[in-house]
Amino acid sequence: MDFRVMGLESPLFHTLQHMMDMSEDGAGDNKTHNAPTWSYVRDAKAMAATPADVKEYPNSYVFEIDMPGLKSGDIKVQVEDDNLLLICGERKRDEEKEGAKYLRMERRVGKLMRKFVLPENANTDAISAVCQDGVLSVTVQKLPPPEPKKPRTIQMMLLLYQLFSIS
Repeated sequence: MDFRVMGLESPLFHTLQHMMDMSEDGAGDNKTHNAPTWSYVRDAKAMAATPADVKEYPNSYVFEIDMPGLKSGDIKVQVEDDNLLLICGERKRDEEKEGAKYLRMERRVGKLMRKFVLPENANTDAISAVCQDGVLSVTVQKLPPPEPKKPRTIQMMLLLYQLFSIS
């Protein structure tokens, strides 16, 4: 589809059109156009299609991500580079039973993923995750605030000079 026909000529729509025209196996002239790889496009689609809420509490951050149809064992929560929270999973199509045929296929299958850059005060050693009713809740505790620097009193030494006169 050519977005220019609809009056959409921004660089964003040009990039989207280029990504949609890419083949699934990643073949093509990616080197000449500096186009994104197919895995990058797949990850970008997964991130765009995975809704999330982020809440801040006094002592923690809570990330709530919809992960419909996934069990806890199918979801991976990890921290990369000390400040990047990566949450991903993959939902696969149920195996077809003999004699059954789909009349309609609307349920989403494929990769679910979100990445979040954690704030500086996030304690990456204190992360917990719970999946209930298709909603994953990841809690990242905050580091305690640094103690305010107390004023330091510097004692001054009084030096007395005695002048001696030599007679």
